[in-house]
Amino acid sequence: MAMADNPGFTRRGLLGVFAATAVVAAPTYSKAFGLLRGAGDVRRISMYSGRTGESIDTIYWIEGEYIPEVVKEINHFMRDWRSDDVKKMDPRNFDVMAAAHRLMDTDEPYMLLSGYRSPATNAMLRSHSKGVARNSLHMKGQAADLRLKSRSVGQMARAAKACAAGGVGTYPRSDFVHMDCGPLRTWGG
Repeated sequence: MAMADNPGFTRRGLLGVFAATAVVAAPTYSKAFGLLRGAGDVRRISMYSGRTGESIDTIYWIEGEYIPEVVKEINHFMRDWRSDDVKKMDPRNFDVMAAAHRLMDTDEPYMLLSGYRSPATNAMLRSHSKGVARNSLHMKGQAADLRLKSRSVGQMARAAKACAAGGVGTYPRSDFVHMDCGPLRTWGG
């Protein structure tokens, strides 16, 4: 559909230009913030939870500011679904997730497997799996475990690593990628 003011431009074409601009302009929170620049300084996150049946598709940042009400909604969405505990999430992790999503060029929302984890939930998971860190960044509201049907774990991990903005763990047997806004590091295979 052509835009009314300039029939030579389509909405999809403009979004493509914005996405290309975002990849080229890469200042830093390491690279994640730069990868999100270019679309009128708007940041969006889209996810659903198979655990709760909820979904969220929202713009959480406009013109240099996180939108407090929307950040609260995302915090609630990313809560520990086992205990219903809500934690103030670190919005830098939204930026990592959004930047990686943009790089993958998909409209499919992330499936959120795990956002915030209460200490009790983390301890329970740790007792069942050696892959759960004792001091997990999930407990600090700085991590998410995500899946996309349309992208492989490898594709997701490469996109997250390209952001150079935190930890990226790959779990191919469980079909998910861990993204966090902690120290830069990678693990898994």
